[in-house]
Amino acid sequence: MDLQKQTAPTPATDLRASDADRDRVADILREALAEGRLTADEHAERVDGVLHAKTVGELEVFIRDLPGAHQRAAAPAYTPVPPRPDPGAIPAEADANVVAVFSSAMRRGRWRAGRRLHAYAVFGSVEIDLSEAIFEYQQVVIKAVSVFGDVQIRVPENISLRGTGGGVLGNFEVSPLDSVDSAAPVVYVDGWAVLGNVEARPKRGKLVADILERVQDKVDRKLRKHLGH
Repeated sequence: MDLQKQTAPTPATDLRASDADRDRVADILREALAEGRLTADEHAERVDGVLHAKTVGELEVFIRDLPGAHQRAAAPAYTPVPPRPDPGAIPAEADANVVAVFSSAMRRGRWRAGRRLHAYAVFGSVEIDLSEAIFEYQQVVIKAVSVFGDVQIRVPENISLRGTGGGVLGNFEVSPLDSVDSAAPVVYVDGWAVLGNVEARPKRGKLVADILERVQDKVDRKLRKHLGH
C-alpha cells in the first residue's frame, strides 16, 4: 500500500502553478470585472490572491464561482509545438542582421519578421521586439550572440517560444512559452552569451492575433474600395 501511495500520480490541483496558469485565471477575473460579475475591490483582492497562489488548486478557488472557469476547463493548457525545422528548411542566410558594436541597435514596431534573424552585440546592446511584428511564416529562427554585450528579445504572449544555447561566464535565458493555438508562430532563439547576456521572454499584454486582425481589416477595406470602383 505504501508503495502504491508513493507512485500514485499527483492530483492536478496539487501541481505547482505556472505563469501560464496564473495568466489564465487573471484573464477570467478581468472578464468577470468587465461583465460586472465582480466589483473593483473583489477583483483587486482576487488578483492579489492569484499572485500569491502556489498550486493550481489554490488558483481555482478564485474563479470557481465564475462561468469563465467552467467554459475553459475543457480546453487544453497548450497544444504541441511544431517540431524544430529540419536542417536546410530555413535558409542559413539571415533575412536581416541587427548588429551593435560599442553601440546600440534595435528592431521594433511594425516590421516583417522573416524566417531568420541574426543579432550580434559586442560591447553593445541589441533589442528585438516582435510584439508588433508581422509574422509571414509560422517558424522564425533568431541567432543571438552576445560578447560583453546584451541581447533582449520580446515576443507576443500568445505565440510559442523555444531556446537552445548557453553562456560562458554569461547568461543565456529563454522563457519557454506554449501557445494554445497550434497554428501560432513559433520563435526559436539559438545562441551564446560570452561574458554577456541573451534574454528572450513574452511581452505581457501584446497579442499577435490582435495585430493580424488589424492588418486583415486594412486589407479588407482596400479590397472593398477597389471593388467599389
